[in-house]
Amino acid sequence: MLFYWFLKFVAIGPVVKLVFRPQVEGVENVPPDGAAILASNHLSAADWIFMPLSLRRRVTFLAKREYFTGSGVKGFVQRAFFTGAGQVPIDRSSASAAEAAIQTGLRILRQGKLLGIYPEGTRSPDGRLYRGKTGVARMTLETGVPVVPVSMTYRERRLPLVGWNLPKVRVRFGAPLDFSRYEGLAGDRFVERSVTDEIMYEIMTLSEQEYVDVYGARVKTSMDATGASASEVVSRMQPPADEAADRAPESLAG
Repeated sequence: MLFYWFLKFVAIGPVVKLVFRPQVEGVENVPPDGAAILASNHLSAADWIFMPLSLRRRVTFLAKREYFTGSGVKGFVQRAFFTGAGQVPIDRSSASAAEAAIQTGLRILRQGKLLGIYPEGTRSPDGRLYRGKTGVARMTLETGVPVVPVSMTYRERRLPLVGWNLPKVRVRFGAPLDFSRYEGLAGDRFVERSVTDEIMYEIMTLSEQEYVDVYGARVKTSMDATGASASEVVSRMQPPADEAADRAPESLAG
């Protein structure tokens, strides 16, 4: 716990704010106490740094297990860093592992904490916003906590005196989404899809990204297998007709 605040207010936070000067909007939309889900788009590995730095409260993320399993000195340092930075390891290898990840998220929310997740399940392969997985819906419906949509955007800016290019970062927090009208319907795959799509629509509105109604992870798998670009892969894909797999999303974090 102390290491998290050390990173945020001493070791990393001040430097990041000084160098990148991220613009932050809508912080008042994040509850000052109590549990909530911060559901964000996912463009960069740095997303989990800029978003928490925008808030006074601690944000806990679900991170892939590989960050915590390294060996040697490097593995120890990496494991200590991600643990201290508020990351919780999850296994993304199977549907049963995804269910365990959801249970981990539910436990964090029931402790009254802020849970940061990326509904797309992976970083965007081309800057567009991809279809959300329904784990976020499952968690809000089971706990009744609000979902705060978040957008991360990056624009290039040039430092005039040194000629360097740095990203201009903007973090936007949207109005909390209340899904109490669906109380008792957790597990209904049609309701969960509807809730997820509503969340993704709000993220799309905040981020002004183009929306693609296919899963980003599937696009990346096809890109790796064929060498095609994301646009080429997407043009060949159609939104999946069978939503049954949404009950057990493959992952909750990128």
